[in-house]
Order: sequence, then structure tokens, then C-alpha cells
Amino acid sequence: MGQHNSRSINYNKRRRSPTKVKDLKISEKNEKNNTNVGVQYLIDSCECHDDDSSATLKTEYLDKFSDNLNTDPKNRLALNAISGEDMTKILLNRETTINDIHVYSEQIELEGKATNQKSSGRCWLFAATNLEDFELSQPFLFFYDKLEKANWFLESMIELANEDIDSRLIQYLIQAPVNDGGQWDMVINLLEKYGVVPKSVFPESYNSSNSGNLNWLVTTKLREFAFQLRELHISGKDQHALRHAKINMMEEIYRIIAISLGEPPKQFDWTFRDVNGKYHNYKGLTPKKFYQNFIGYNATETLSLVNDPRNPYLRLYTVQYLGNIQGGFPIRYVNIPIDVMKQLSINTLRSGKPVWFGSDVGKGANSNLGILDNNIINYELGFNVKFELTKAQRLQYGQSLMTHAMVLTGVHLENDKPIRWRVENSWGDSRGDKGYFVMSDDWFSDWVYQIVLENNDTPEELVDVLNQKPIELPAWDPMGSLAI
Repeated sequence: MGQHNSRSINYNKRRRSPTKVKDLKISEKNEKNNTNVGVQYLIDSCECHDDDSSATLKTEYLDKFSDNLNTDPKNRLALNAISGEDMTKILLNRETTINDIHVYSEQIELEGKATNQKSSGRCWLFAATNLEDFELSQPFLFFYDKLEKANWFLESMIELANEDIDSRLIQYLIQAPVNDGGQWDMVINLLEKYGVVPKSVFPESYNSSNSGNLNWLVTTKLREFAFQLRELHISGKDQHALRHAKINMMEEIYRIIAISLGEPPKQFDWTFRDVNGKYHNYKGLTPKKFYQNFIGYNATETLSLVNDPRNPYLRLYTVQYLGNIQGGFPIRYVNIPIDVMKQLSINTLRSGKPVWFGSDVGKGANSNLGILDNNIINYELGFNVKFELTKAQRLQYGQSLMTHAMVLTGVHLENDKPIRWRVENSWGDSRGDKGYFVMSDDWFSDWVYQIVLENNDTPEELVDVLNQKPIELPAWDPMGSLAI
């Protein structure tokens, strides 16, 4: 994307041929879940006998724990310091704050000003719509995403009308029918169906920046409607009758969203001066015409690449009942190793393009300093503990999933190996380097799950994976999480 024309126009002069899969040495095998060091230690040292093992937490155990705690003076010092203050401040690693500098050997020329999603979960939209000195309207896409997700949910309830209300699937789907989060393919669906407008044409409202009350109201009505649809089904009404009832339900949802956010324009005039100071005035634009003629970015010619070490690589995946627009593009991922994901990201940055990515942003982070680094908080120093789950195990045991979308705009390489990455975030410009974060390469390995590339920047063999029949993961799988 670009300021008023496609960014691809600016990129053409630096475009490179996609790297070949054989050059990246991709294996279809995923990473093995080897027994980690902590488990191996327990296996080697376990000497459990009937006379000293118990399901009950005995008093003598607690006495032993306390004695061991207080025997080490460092624990007493840590207790005094940490019990009275935010532990992340006490355990902040000064060396890491000094070493994680905002200097990069590779950095794209066109960087947008860091935006602020405020008290909402729209990072995925902000990451997709912030251009150099120009911002597309996230509230416009947010309006239609909220509306379409409501329709998606009610259609799922109609399809699953025979499913037991207490089934895991139904209970999962009714947890958060219309939360703010999203996936890249959802962006594609919104752009293709509705287009987009400049932010000046449809700006923020209080409820787009603070979406909690809106989400509560819409969710409350959708759960009520889900009950009513199931009752209609039980009474013998067919799917046609349920869909007719759904139309009336969706009118209520539309009214709630429109009153909260305002109604998006169907047509608008656009006046601006370009980077050279030249005046422009366009009359009677529609959102789709604006997207097609001024953005010039074919979002359908992109693909999502994920790193899910639980599952085989070079396979196509999707997630049950995950989507936003009925009849739109399905949510699909091509699974690749993390080293391949890094190399493709480097190649894309070198060509002058940013990289949209999804990660688990709450881990190993100091948001005020704008640092994403596994060493930023020294828990081992304070508590004498280590974190030993692998990335695959963290996914399996609910310790991690994708929570946030941002944009890569640079990388620092030494001997052609990545050391740190430059990240455009959507939490305002008061954090990090005017809103830009620095991310260590180890953090990338552990917590980045997804990148999005244009097809013509992706090895042909990876693009061809899109022709596979997707492996369907259950609705509650962590790869179905939405970036907020």
C-alpha cells in the first residue's frame, strides 16, 4: 500500500525474485517436542517411595519449603524488594535496555507515523492501514467487520442448531462472538467487499477507540438471538425461516453499531495536497473505487505464512468456524519453519517493503521502553526459576498464542544473521522510538507466529501449497486466535 498510489509502484525498482524453497532448506517435518531439561532432571532425580509421597500438601513439606527459602539470603533480599513493588520494574535487565538500540542495517524508506488503537483490539486493522504520512480509516473497516462477524456468528448458530448447547464447540463460539481482533484474511474480505476510505472521511468516534461497551451490547444481543434461533429450530422451523428471523436480528445489530460508530459513507468527496504540495479534489468517490484506484493494492495476491511447530510444515491449515464474511475468502495458513519465516522477512525488507506479522506480544516485553526481548525481565535472578517449555509445548499447554499484529520495517544483520528487528506498533508515539519497538531475534523465534507476504515475493513452492486441501484445526485451536 502507499500514500495515494500503490506502494508497489515505489517498490518495483527494488523488487527481487523470490527465494527458492530449496535454497531455504525447508523440511516437511516439524520441530520435535523433545523432553526439556527440567523434565529430564525430574526423571533422573525422582526417587519416590510410598512412605514419603502424598497427594496432600503436608505441613512438613511447607516447613521444608520455608526453610529452603530463608536459607538463601538472596531470596530474603528478593522478597523485600519484590513484595513492595511491581516485579517487572525490580527485575528490569539494565544491560538489555542498553543493548537493544534502535539502529538497523536494513530499514525501509517509507515508514508511517506510529498510530494509536487506544482502548480497542484493532491492531490487525491498524497494522494493515497505516501508510507513510497517510492513514486509512480503521473505523470504516471496524464497522463492517463488527457487522459481518455478527452475521457470521448467527449463521454458525443456524448451521449448528442440532449441536448440544453444552458441547465444547457451541460454548467456545458463544464466548466472544464479535471481539475486536482479526486475521489477515479478514482484512482481505473487508477490502474486497466494502473497499476503504481515508480516515479524514470517516474518523474515530468514542466507541471505536473505546469498544468495550459496544462489544458488551452486541454480544448480549447475539447470545439472546442464538437462543431464539435454537428455539425456532426446536419448534420445527426450517433453515429458511431461521434466516428470515436472522434478517430482523441483524437490523437490530446494525442499529446498535451505527448509533455507536456512525454510518460509513457510501459516497464521498476527497480533497488533499500531495507530498509535492499539489492540490487535488475528487468528487463522488465510493469506498470500493477509492480502494481500487488510489490504493492500488491487490490484497487477494497475498498469503499468510505461520510457524506452528506442533504440525507438519509445507501444509495448508484452516480453523473451524473462523471468519468474518460469509462467502468471503477462507482463513488459510501455510506452515513453515521459523528460520524460513525470518529469511523471507529479511528478503522482503531488503526490497523496501514492510511485513505485517502476528505475535504473542505480552511475553518478554517492556511496552514503555518499546523492547521485545526474552531477557528484559530477569525472573531467574529474582525467583531462581527458568521457563523451559518449547514453542510447540507452549501452544499445546495454553501458555502462548498470537495476540497482537504489528509491522516489521527494519532488521539489523551481522554476518548476514538477524540480531534485532524494527517494529511499528499501534500503541501511540510515546513508547520506544516514537512508537517503534525493537525486537530481539530470540524473541522473534519464540513469540512470532505469522507473517503476510505478497505472492510474488514468496517462493512459488509455498504459494502452490494454497492449492492443497486445508487441514482443519478445531475452532478452539490457538492458531485460530485473533490479533487484538
